[in-house]
Amino acid sequence: MSKMSAGMAVVECLRAEGIRHICGVAGSSYQEVLDSLYGRDDIQFIGTRHEQGGAFMAVGYAQALGSPSVCMATNGPGSTNLVTGIAGALMGHSPVVAIVGGISMDHMGRDAIQEIDQISLFRPITKLAIQINRAERIPELLRHAFRVATTGKMGPVLVEIPRDLLNVQEMEADVQPPAKYRVPQAPEGDQEQVRAAAEILRQARFPVVVAGGGVKWSQAAQEVLRLAELLAAPIINSYGHNDAVPNNHPLYIGPLGRAGAPEAAEALQQADVVLAAGTRLGQFTTFFEHRHLPREARLIQIEIDGKEIGRNFPVTAGIQGDARAVLTALLRILGEESPLPGGEERRQIALGLKERRQRRLDAETEPSTQPLKPQRVFHELRRVVPPQAAVVFDAGAATGYGYDRLPFTDTGSFFCSLELGCVGSGLPMALGVKLARPECPVVCISGDGGFMMNSQEMETAVRHGIAVVNIVLNNNCWGAEKAYQKHLYDGRYVAADITNPRFDRYAELCGALGFYAESPREIANSVHEALASERPAVIEVPIDPEELPFPARADVFRHRLR
Repeated sequence: MSKMSAGMAVVECLRAEGIRHICGVAGSSYQEVLDSLYGRDDIQFIGTRHEQGGAFMAVGYAQALGSPSVCMATNGPGSTNLVTGIAGALMGHSPVVAIVGGISMDHMGRDAIQEIDQISLFRPITKLAIQINRAERIPELLRHAFRVATTGKMGPVLVEIPRDLLNVQEMEADVQPPAKYRVPQAPEGDQEQVRAAAEILRQARFPVVVAGGGVKWSQAAQEVLRLAELLAAPIINSYGHNDAVPNNHPLYIGPLGRAGAPEAAEALQQADVVLAAGTRLGQFTTFFEHRHLPREARLIQIEIDGKEIGRNFPVTAGIQGDARAVLTALLRILGEESPLPGGEERRQIALGLKERRQRRLDAETEPSTQPLKPQRVFHELRRVVPPQAAVVFDAGAATGYGYDRLPFTDTGSFFCSLELGCVGSGLPMALGVKLARPECPVVCISGDGGFMMNSQEMETAVRHGIAVVNIVLNNNCWGAEKAYQKHLYDGRYVAADITNPRFDRYAELCGALGFYAESPREIANSVHEALASERPAVIEVPIDPEELPFPARADVFRHRLR
């Protein structure tokens, strides 16, 4: 043990965990932590302009590295501003440890300034929310926070530290490296279920593999490809995990679900066996219906979280375990055999669907349309965004066109807010991705509404030199909501249309580069110049405000459908 202040104990515990950046807004309740960071270059506080930005930066950081990240906020309004980002971490299975200050313990329960019940507030949107009650327990409970955040299906943990505990100037601190108290586990699942799954796959007429987030977190792309090749099975991905496997593989068809590829849905509709690897088959993948997943298909589901197995669809074999470990076990059983019968026919079907999708996307040129349609913009971005880039999507209708239209050849190169569908998450998530991978080009694609929600973080990007290129597709409306009003309410628009400043000039006012691109050539030139500059940049692209997708959740408006 070593003697140190409580503030230094927090910093040393985070450093032991490999944390190099803490994201958030400087707060009075943890001044002792900030002071303990003074002059250090091994761990840095990245000051954001809003706590939500800090939370989403931490989400992007955790997803980019596949390891824990940290954000901080002061008590009261600071912590309430974290809520959306932390909820996003829960729904995106991101191991974010949020440290919030608290009022002094002797003031609790007296409606003190900025006093709220933070533990109750965060309990529904975290894996664990705890309060530290003695300064000496800071190392112990921070270890527990990281243990919970990274165990099983990962997710956020909130730790509240009352300000008077952080004011302790000398204490015994038992700081330990992670290897001493949390050892990564990769369970192979129940072997009887694995053998049953292997037998189902042997008998399959047309198996299809659905690769989900668990494939990404467990780095199981190669195992998915080897199994698919053995089965000659088409590969599709669940919603938001377009990069689960390299998209240039011959058996990869495209993304499923909301804004997905119709060819991927067609492949799944032919399946008699579905191998769902690392996916809970959630709403935006399946809509909880059989519109894509055939009712009669036998389902093999691999999930690290046992409560998700069979939750949305009944399984024939359900395996609770790490996706990579379970797929390796399946390969051990199936790999001793010759390629399974019917393989060449399945391979030709997969190649045909893949080629048909490519022809469809290649036809989306429309060079003369002004303003550009979002399909045409993504056609151009498909040509100019480098394959090694990390791409972050904000939520919204305009960016939704990109799910089916951008390829990802590197696993772990696509990021979005997943099931939270959080408009405004794009820019701060992209900053977190760039912090985690400074050598990697990072491109964020937002709508105008999403960009404005956290546009203040452009100043954060400039101040810290975080070179993210943000492409803003501007249709001057809340596109998803306007789509409902267009298609289901006969064009009776209420609060759907908005106005915006020129985003290129806004970027320049923040000290970033600004570009305005109205044509495909201007888009290409702007992207090349912005990436080459290695500076924060915004590229505004006006798009057709009348090009609005049919709502993905129109089924809940059956009373409006004719």
